[in-house]
Amino acid sequence: MSDTPGSKQQSTAAFYGQAVASFAVAMAATAIGIYQLSADAWVRGFLAIAVLYLVTSSFTLAKVIRDRQEGPAQGAAPAYAPFEQR
Repeated sequence: MSDTPGSKQQSTAAFYGQAVASFAVAMAATAIGIYQLSADAWVRGFLAIAVLYLVTSSFTLAKVIRDRQEGPAQGAAPAYAPFEQR
């Protein structure tokens, strides 16, 4: 592998498979735990919605962090950064 700037390091198929499997097991275990919880239906529903919200916001945060680390493409306008001084 070269250490030249701009070259992307790809993860292996095994690492990708492990990440997908881990995510699937975690979601299934959480869903089963919420379903088996001895609480009212509205409490289980609230927990299920909260888990889905956490998952979607985690994906969004990971994408934003990745995009910031990759930096703007050459020739592209700089990204909006409200907290950075100009």
